[in-house]
Amino acid sequence: MKCPYCGHPDTRVVDSRPSDEGMAIRRRRECPSCGRRFTTYERTQLEPLMVVKRDGRKEPFNPDKLLRGLLLACEKRPVSEEVLRRFAYTFEDQVSGPEITSEEIGLKALAFLKELDHVAYIRFASVYREFDSVERFIEEIRSLASLDKKEGD
Repeated sequence: MKCPYCGHPDTRVVDSRPSDEGMAIRRRRECPSCGRRFTTYERTQLEPLMVVKRDGRKEPFNPDKLLRGLLLACEKRPVSEEVLRRFAYTFEDQVSGPEITSEEIGLKALAFLKELDHVAYIRFASVYREFDSVERFIEEIRSLASLDKKEGD
């Protein structure tokens, strides 16, 4: 495998172990040229889940793209990367059909984050729902606060 840092065409595996509850193989690799290490994941690929974008285009579901969004939302929050990784990489297993809209992916991610961490939820919602004002943030925070009150009663 090509080194992502220096582009050397070959790297060596220094550690390999099951990941994502046996659904993937996690490999630590080292570049003999620059000496840097990086992690790769190997997964079985079945028929790809297709994402229907807002403009009607279709593209294969990419769990890395979902994971990046979740990681950004959870930055500097007490949330385990492994929990986010598990959600992103098992996401396809939760979908019953061959297609899903990008809106449905966003809603499922929001529901997941709402249970996990409210700050991360607000961050993700602000991008996903395209908050355009402080009032929109306040409105969403109030809805979370009222939800917390109901659950606390």
